[in-house]
Amino acid sequence: MRVVLITGISGSGKSIATKVLEDDGFLCIDNLPVSFLYDVLASLRDRGHDTVAVSIDARGGESVNELGEAIQRITAQGHDVRLVFLNARTDALLQRYAETRRRHPLSLRLNPDATTPTLTEAIEREREMMAVLEDFGVTIDTSDLHPNALRAWIRDIAGMARAPLVLLFQSFAYKQGVPLDADLVFDARCLPNPHYIPALRGLDGRDAPVISYLEAIPRVGQFIADIAGFLDAWLPRYIEENRSYLTVSIGCTGGQHRSVYCVEGLAKRFGRTEPVLVRHRAAARRQLGG
Repeated sequence: MRVVLITGISGSGKSIATKVLEDDGFLCIDNLPVSFLYDVLASLRDRGHDTVAVSIDARGGESVNELGEAIQRITAQGHDVRLVFLNARTDALLQRYAETRRRHPLSLRLNPDATTPTLTEAIEREREMMAVLEDFGVTIDTSDLHPNALRAWIRDIAGMARAPLVLLFQSFAYKQGVPLDADLVFDARCLPNPHYIPALRGLDGRDAPVISYLEAIPRVGQFIADIAGFLDAWLPRYIEENRSYLTVSIGCTGGQHRSVYCVEGLAKRFGRTEPVLVRHRAAARRQLGG
């Protein structure tokens, strides 16, 4: 069976992720206690289901600490298991709760002094509780992400062929902040900026005129080669740690030209030998009107 586990911080988009997988034919289960995971999967397999998505979050309490062992166990049974950890900045979460007026799942768990936690306190308590799961799969920072972009990325992760480690190259805009899901961050703001050339300003790093401009600058090629050299040297060490995903994030001021060009170049280079995913955070926002 292909099993996608959706987890992370409440308010970060787990409902969106679960619904898109349901639309794609996955049988979806919300808020399943970890202790029931084995029996439920065995029952579904016997009934002929081969794609299942399970949402596991803070509502399950301390049982989330058992999920790492559970993943190893069900993987050993032959299931193709992918874990997606959704995260978001606290300010983005506060805004979402204000808009939906929903209660945080930990808001009824009193503080040690018997006072009711504030929303911010509940969010931070949940971060501490869920932190043990971040390294088991791919993390997505949904702070500034349009729902349609999140849906597309979830489909990419759920649909990829199984592999020991997936390299995820991501461009971003520093003016929007460094993404929470970044494992490695490289700063492309030291490179010449096509934004200041009027004919290139409205394009991005995937357009031919921008590509021609940047590939003619030796230091741009050196920048990409240095990152590739770092990954060549250290990727085996990450693989030894049994990681499923490694997110390499490259940023520039607007996330439009330099970072996009570098991500595309690295993805093309490593895509010849490794399973690769590509994200362009700022470009996704522009395309979707965000």
